[in-house]
Amino acid sequence: MDDRAAEGRATGPAAGEPRTAGGGLRRTLGFRDLVVYGLLFIAPMAPVGIFGTLDARSHGSVALVYAVATVAMAFTAFSYAQMVRVIPQAGSVFAYARKGLGEGPGFIAGWMAMLDYLLIPAVAYLFAGIAMEALVPSVDRWIWTAIAVVITTLLNLWGVRAAARVGFAVLALEIAVLLVFVVAAVVVLARDGATRGWSTPFTGDDGFSTAAVLGAVSVAVLSYLGFDAIASFAEEVTGGSRLVARAVLFCLVLAGVLFVVQTYLVALLEPATSAQLAADPARQGPAFYDAVDASVGTWLHDLVAVSKAVGAAFAALAAQAAAGRLLFAMGRERRLPYTLSRTYAGVPRVALLLAAVVTLIAAVWAARRADGLDRLVSVVDIGALTAFVLLHASVVGWFVVRRREGPPRWFRHAVLPVIGAAILIAVVVEAAGSAQTAGAIWLAVGLVVLLVQRGRHGRRRGRPVEPPRP
Repeated sequence: MDDRAAEGRATGPAAGEPRTAGGGLRRTLGFRDLVVYGLLFIAPMAPVGIFGTLDARSHGSVALVYAVATVAMAFTAFSYAQMVRVIPQAGSVFAYARKGLGEGPGFIAGWMAMLDYLLIPAVAYLFAGIAMEALVPSVDRWIWTAIAVVITTLLNLWGVRAAARVGFAVLALEIAVLLVFVVAAVVVLARDGATRGWSTPFTGDDGFSTAAVLGAVSVAVLSYLGFDAIASFAEEVTGGSRLVARAVLFCLVLAGVLFVVQTYLVALLEPATSAQLAADPARQGPAFYDAVDASVGTWLHDLVAVSKAVGAAFAALAAQAAAGRLLFAMGRERRLPYTLSRTYAGVPRVALLLAAVVTLIAAVWAARRADGLDRLVSVVDIGALTAFVLLHASVVGWFVVRRREGPPRWFRHAVLPVIGAAILIAVVVEAAGSAQTAGAIWLAVGLVVLLVQRGRHGRRRGRPVEPPRP
């Protein structure tokens, strides 16, 4: 299908569809801006905060965990690329499921994605607070967390283009620090050798377990959440929907390579075994920093900590921007309060402010609890994985069942989405019980909201039409 035709449907409301209050979104983003937002959201050094947890859970096969997670997410990225070409709308998976599966599944997809998009900024803000507290212990982490929320919210309210410019500078800093780490690690390994076996980051240092690797993948998926958010900017890109699809795939592949390389290197430098990390959960959080400190030096430890603090805050900036677009799209379709669809100078400020308030409350709450990070991470993953499963189903629904683009291409429109959904379901099954419970509760609430909405719409349709007054 011609991109311009698809975009014409997206930018101008069709007959019978509600118009956006206060104007629409503005097309100001190019390919580089999309990649910046995607990589900011993902964060090039995302494994730093959860390396110890993944190493302990996977019995030392942490690089393999990221390789498997990259393959699993590649199926999801490919499905995003298929759908964004034909439905280039701000709602992302909400819009895709709505068009491919129907109004009900579309709402549930948006509802589950909302759990991801509203809480993942809180996780990123908390990472920033933890990193800053490590550098300035006299200031509590929740204060740093709140400061990060305020600064990034102001940038998002300023506009998507301005935030992308600032984000580019931050992303360049993160990549520079990552390159310093890689070079320093290679020098140390060449000089002193590896602490663990050279193959253990893929085979494990405490026995290989497929179930352990899949269980760790369910946590590692958190590192990738962000490439999908690129699709939420589909109504603000200047180069066509194919540009969005390319940016989605590019960000995922680049992130996967960066994650595998850095976790492989740090696993070789890690002084503790995976069994020791598993036996002492308190050592898991700072495991990456401890390995760098012991093998390279404190200077690199501090440099990584600063980069992580700044990078996490701006990952939250991109996440908050994506959350605002999801709320905007669901409000525009009257699946959430319509006032969320209001824009000011092309910025969905009402939706952004609501997202900021929710993430501020969640982040500060988690920052003041010892187990706050674990609780947030588990809930975020389940929401994202469920939405991704519905994304794959949307590809089959749109191209195969409804055949909206002509005869389907069975491999890309049926085989790949089914494989992708099966992988994600397997990861959900291996996820922690608390995460499954949280996801089930959120899903149940969403189903109740959907039933209430359908009841209201049914009553409206059943009302007799009043004759015109003379």
